[in-house]
Amino acid sequence: MATVELRFSALPEHVRTARLVAAAVARRAGVDEAVLDEVRLAVGEACSRAVGLHQVGGIDAPVRVALIEEEKQFSIEVGDEAPHAVPAERVAGGAAADADVEAEEDEMGLAVISGLVDDVEVTTGKNGGLIRMTWPAAPPAVTVG
Repeated sequence: MATVELRFSALPEHVRTARLVAAAVARRAGVDEAVLDEVRLAVGEACSRAVGLHQVGGIDAPVRVALIEEEKQFSIEVGDEAPHAVPAERVAGGAAADADVEAEEDEMGLAVISGLVDDVEVTTGKNGGLIRMTWPAAPPAVTVG
């Protein structure tokens, strides 16, 4: 299992770099060429979401991206360190209108990712969140001669 890890400051201009690196590593891992645009878009959406959460929360920690090449699949994990309230906490805390708008934007971003990637896992908690996206991959054939 090969892993490439990226960490970048929570600035929108770094999202493009993460997208480019993800597409290059996905191609090398054997992800079908027809799916690479979905990989780029999904990584861009996940990284933009993490950057937004860090900026809104005033978090200086970097956004984390892990590109994981396994035997028959390729996974990308995008992690943030923003505390995520579970739905019950949002209701109990009497969230303000701004928090409701942020929650709607967050849910929309996750819906876009879910529409692009068949295998998505989202985990959130008080110490941050993680989006894990997985695609099938076939190692490139070795040619002799």
